[in-house]
Amino acid sequence: MQAATAEMADAAPRPRAVDPRGILQQNREFLDYFWDIARPERGTRLKAVESLTEHLKSSEKSDELKYSLKRLVDGLSHAREDARSGYSLALAQVLSVFEEISLKSTLDQIKEKHNLQTAKKKQIRNVAFGNFFGVLALSQSTRLHKEPQVLLECVKLLQSLAQYRDHLRDLPRKTMVDILSETSEEVFEEVLFSALHSDLTSALSSPEQLELLLVAMQRFPSIIKPAKLKKLLGTTAIINKQNLPRLVALLKVSACSVKKESVLPAVAMDLMQASLREDSFPLFWQEAVVSGLMSEPPGPAHYLAFRMLGAALPLLSAAQLQVVLSGDVMRRYGEHVVSAQIPGRFRFAPEMEAYVSTFLQGCVEPDKQLQVVLAFTQLTHQGCPAVPSFWKVLEHMGLATLRRYVDWLKDAFCHPQLQDCLEFSTRKQGGGQKPDMQKESCVLRFRKWIIPRLTSIVENHQIKKDEDLVMGIARFIFFHAFFDTTKPNAELLETQTKLSVPLDPSTRAVTSSAFYSLLQYLNILPVLDDSMETDVPSGRRVLGVMSDGSMWMYRLAQYANALLKQDTHARSAQTLGAKHTQAWDSMLQSVESLEKKAKKSPEHAAFQHLLLIIGMQIFKVNSPRSLTELLNADTSEPHWVEVVVEILLSLLSQPSRLMRSICKTAFSRICPHLTEPALNTILDVRHTSSQSPVPPSDQDSTLHNQSDGEEDDSSCDDDDDDDAMEQEEVDQDFRLELMKVLHGQNALAREEDSGEEEEVDDEAMMKLDKSLAALFSEQRRKRQGRQEEKERVRKERTLVRDFRIKVLDLLEVFLSKQGSSGLVLCLVEPLLAVIEKSMSSEVVQQEQDFLRRAADMFRNQLCRGKHYCREVEGREAELHEMLERLIGRAQKLPDSSVALYYFSAALYLVKVLRGVVKETDTAHIPERIMGKVDVARVTSWFRNALLSFMTRRKSPLTGDMFIDLFNRFPVLCVNLVDTAVENIAGAVREHQQGQACVMVLRALQSKEVKQLMTTAQWTELCQTTADQLQQSLQHTECKNKAVHGKMVKALELCHFLVKTVRSQKVEVNLDSLRNVLRSMNSEGSLQKAGQLEDTYWSVMKFFNIQKPRVEKVKKAVAEQVEQETPKKKKKGFLPESKKRKNRKKPTILEGMDTTVAPATAGGGVKGGKKKKKKKNKKRKVQGGEETQTPPPVKKAKAQQPQSKKQRGRE
Repeated sequence: MQAATAEMADAAPRPRAVDPRGILQQNREFLDYFWDIARPERGTRLKAVESLTEHLKSSEKSDELKYSLKRLVDGLSHAREDARSGYSLALAQVLSVFEEISLKSTLDQIKEKHNLQTAKKKQIRNVAFGNFFGVLALSQSTRLHKEPQVLLECVKLLQSLAQYRDHLRDLPRKTMVDILSETSEEVFEEVLFSALHSDLTSALSSPEQLELLLVAMQRFPSIIKPAKLKKLLGTTAIINKQNLPRLVALLKVSACSVKKESVLPAVAMDLMQASLREDSFPLFWQEAVVSGLMSEPPGPAHYLAFRMLGAALPLLSAAQLQVVLSGDVMRRYGEHVVSAQIPGRFRFAPEMEAYVSTFLQGCVEPDKQLQVVLAFTQLTHQGCPAVPSFWKVLEHMGLATLRRYVDWLKDAFCHPQLQDCLEFSTRKQGGGQKPDMQKESCVLRFRKWIIPRLTSIVENHQIKKDEDLVMGIARFIFFHAFFDTTKPNAELLETQTKLSVPLDPSTRAVTSSAFYSLLQYLNILPVLDDSMETDVPSGRRVLGVMSDGSMWMYRLAQYANALLKQDTHARSAQTLGAKHTQAWDSMLQSVESLEKKAKKSPEHAAFQHLLLIIGMQIFKVNSPRSLTELLNADTSEPHWVEVVVEILLSLLSQPSRLMRSICKTAFSRICPHLTEPALNTILDVRHTSSQSPVPPSDQDSTLHNQSDGEEDDSSCDDDDDDDAMEQEEVDQDFRLELMKVLHGQNALAREEDSGEEEEVDDEAMMKLDKSLAALFSEQRRKRQGRQEEKERVRKERTLVRDFRIKVLDLLEVFLSKQGSSGLVLCLVEPLLAVIEKSMSSEVVQQEQDFLRRAADMFRNQLCRGKHYCREVEGREAELHEMLERLIGRAQKLPDSSVALYYFSAALYLVKVLRGVVKETDTAHIPERIMGKVDVARVTSWFRNALLSFMTRRKSPLTGDMFIDLFNRFPVLCVNLVDTAVENIAGAVREHQQGQACVMVLRALQSKEVKQLMTTAQWTELCQTTADQLQQSLQHTECKNKAVHGKMVKALELCHFLVKTVRSQKVEVNLDSLRNVLRSMNSEGSLQKAGQLEDTYWSVMKFFNIQKPRVEKVKKAVAEQVEQETPKKKKKGFLPESKKRKNRKKPTILEGMDTTVAPATAGGGVKGGKKKKKKKNKKRKVQGGEETQTPPPVKKAKAQQPQSKKQRGRE
């Protein structure tokens, strides 16, 4: 054996396989095509089919083509559906490309491979699919119609596959229909008609066979004539009273078959087309759909009727549409829409919307378009149409049809003709109301639906419309929201139609709200005439104007002015006083004067827009008096910007998105002209808003608070305390009142009457009940009043928070537009106060959003903005005082997150005072680099802050703040680095010492710092740093995480320091530092792997000390341990305390030798220690006076012979 092994070793090595022609690689690529064809990914399958076809065309090898054909035929019966479809498609492509392959031989090969007669029972399903996909591949090859005999055999094979319906469903019948649709008339008459005669004769037995007959009738009308149809079915037509019951049954079956797919069965569509060809559509619709399908309970039959309704729309004439859209199917569809609003129910409305959209897209007749849209609009439930007011199908209407539809909506609003509507009601909603009341409520609901429909037509940018249509809708809504007709006028079209039913207040309120919503959209509406060129140099689209350049709002204001002047023809719904009229006239005069200047200056356009918005608010039922006062205000004394700011703040107090967007746009225009008093007016909002929602009793208690944060907190706490105190007082008062009532009626038991029971008569009891009822009702009213007051205060606070968020919009616009203005400095302290107050306020989502926006605006737009204030001439002293306040405040805050914002603000002020550093300042003189910063004073403030951070155990300041300071201002870094060096070893905690190391490291790494220092200063800094590191690392033990982090940072500083000293040849004595570093590893504790150890040895490399290599003795130690400890069976991952004891372990009885027990009997025994402990225990028991009690009888079974496993262990 050894000789043979040696002989094999001496033999020459086996040569590698050489493939010079690439045959192996080619075969591998060729076989990979078939693997990819069976992949689940559709894209991979398609790519593999295309690659296989191209490969076979380019190779021209008959053996590969033969193998491919065999492999594809075999794959037709694959177990996975994706693989079957992939092989079928590939086979179809191969047969289509290579016409030399006979379809007859291919079909024979398919029949031979997938023989249903010889297949096993388990393989029947796959074999049936193999035959089906084989025929499908032949039909998709586009060659089947050229070989009629093969076509006939395919049809016969599909007929034989019909019996495997459990597996194939109706796929064979559908394939036969597809084959018929591609077959010529001659082939059908000569070859297929006789083969399909049995299927055509039994057409009324299944939906698939009926569909086959219908397709044949539609495809070959000259062959299947009425006479031949009579031979097949016994009737000359498909649709007649004799066949209708069987047709209804087949439709119901097909409806259930597509329940999951939610599609229209092809047989239903073919039946409708057959009824139209036979001129029997009314009979078919009434008997088969209305009387047949709709007689079933709500379910698949109803959904089939709805789908037939939607699919029939493009096929019907106007008269037929009238029959279909006003019948029972539409009414049932409305009931379904109403009942399907319950969550979790199936909704058919999206499908019907798709059908109507398809109809409107393909229909070119405006009359039919209008007829269908009106039919769905008039499908009402108690006056409210079933379709939503915002209906996307209107996007496909033509402009002429849309105009007619809008005119119909206007006329329906003025003269509701509910008798023309198709009214429906659910089963639960009967005629419980009176006819008059029901008619009045229906009119209200109908009108409240029409107004949103009109606004949706304007607001949907996909609907094609022109300016006249939009203006007509806006004028109509405005007129009926604020005016009534008194006398018709030819100039005012809206006055020519008088309402048949007067408008109620709720409808007028809905119309008014819709008008202001429409104003908001008109404000951002692009020019509808695309031919207009914009005057903006940047090429941006102009919004809110018409094609002639005038604003939509100005045109509406002119229309409103015309209505006010024609008071004999139109009357305002709200009585406008002299102040309102005067304000309106002054507004129009101002707008007209600004109209001439608007083209030259954008500010004038903003004022014009703002005035129009304010003027339109006058027509509101509850219009604020402040608006009228603002319009009539005398603007001669204050600056005009201050007046505009007050107007904007007044408008922002209203809960309107339109006002918010208008104010934001107007404020962006006046930002360049903003003054400090105007900005203070905006900033003062935070003072007034925090006091406004508090009740008068609480306002007195909050007037003594100084800061805003304390004010909000104290008000909230006072509210809670007052509620608690009031609740206790009320409870005590209620007890006293209750005692009085009971004492007054002698209903309380006294001590002297404790032994006697006195009965109370009925009259006294009734009197007592009345008194108690009055007392408890009064108590309930008081409690309800307190709850209402608390709810009112909560709502007011919500409104105030919302108002403050809107004010932030103005400040954000100001920072984005005028970031370099000197007024920006006025925002620093107010924004910091807002952030500090919000940090300590109550946890409400709205308050958190306000804080998030304020903090983001302060951090990103103020402190980190691209443009910052550079106008500090004459304000140096003021800014230095502010800087001192900010640094001092940052040291006194309890939270470091708030202190970070104060410190960032201080750095921002330093940047502002420094200004722009010019490139010509190459001398690097600190006075020239720092601009107008008083370096000595600022350095002293930051040094005090740094000392506070290093000497206080709990400081709100962090090391990252000073690291940012060192990175941004090298001059201050040079002045503060000595303080940081001193605290490398002198800081109060290890964390501060580590942060001091990081600060010094950043200073040493900065090129600017080195350039600002002389050589002597640099040498002294390096020497001092080395000495401090020596003191910090001396006698340091890695006790906890803080010490470990400090050591890592100190070693990183050592690494850079030693590297710098050696590379720059700085005269620094590093011997003491080297000795301290060497002593750290005296015990060999730094020889493991880790960040601390790696940093340590990277430093020691500079001192020519390498990390010692550790000998690998792990394997020898493991072998020695295995020899010492006996092998044992692992018991899993359970600890020893959780393991079960071996109950089959033999028990030692009295008088028996203990050495008889086997050593490995206990599975839970661990080593020999436990055995010794047990033996010692037993010796103690045996040596004592007590005797061991004999075990139970069951435990005696432990002395039975050992099992095979135990014998195996031994």
